[in-house]
Amino acid sequence: MKRTTHSTSLNSWVVLALIVLFALLTILPFFWIEHSEFPGADALAEEAILEIAPDVEPWFQPLWQPPGSETESLLFALQAAIGAGFIGYFFGWQRGRKQAP
Repeated sequence: MKRTTHSTSLNSWVVLALIVLFALLTILPFFWIEHSEFPGADALAEEAILEIAPDVEPWFQPLWQPPGSETESLLFALQAAIGAGFIGYFFGWQRGRKQAP
């Protein structure tokens, strides 16, 4: 079945609107929240634990410590991208299975 030009044009506007909305939701918090830090969950958990029990000692040490916070952020982003790729592949594969004769 062939789509009409109107439907394709409408889809283009919807996609563009979603991209703009995503960009705004990503960028605007940096302007609204001044002088803020965005600590990771590990740092917040460590603070909470040390507040409850200041004499606690870790059970183990990490096998490898990244050289800097940038490397840690890069590895986290890479992990998220790989996960998103797997999820996207799975949904595409499922859709292809449903459309196959």
